[in-house]
Amino acid sequence: MFPTDRRYSRDHEWAQKENGRVRIGITSFAAERLSDVVFVELPKAGAEVRAGQAFGAIESVKAASDLYAPVSGSVVEINQAVVERPETINQDPHGEAWMVVIAMSVPEEWNHLLDAEAYEALVGAEQT
Repeated sequence: MFPTDRRYSRDHEWAQKENGRVRIGITSFAAERLSDVVFVELPKAGAEVRAGQAFGAIESVKAASDLYAPVSGSVVEINQAVVERPETINQDPHGEAWMVVIAMSVPEEWNHLLDAEAYEALVGAEQT
């Protein structure tokens, strides 16, 4: 159900490792819960983020929520396209709708994230 080439946070963000950097977005589960996304706020490139702390915000027709960093580091890239077309999050949350790329400062944090199987179990528990 969830791509196995990445890890997941308990806050419903996905993280995909790319040469010491991590591309981050929200999961399809989070996108479905939010419903129609209408606004995304992301940090500027160069911003420092810490694992478990908010790095941005997302709003839908149903709710507003913070985006939480699954790993610590420096933002090296943002996806301006998702800011300009937030509906992309509902259309392709695990692909085109990535949000930021972070250069990890604490590589061990990767080991604290969930694999796809563990994340699927977490989502299953939240749906009951």
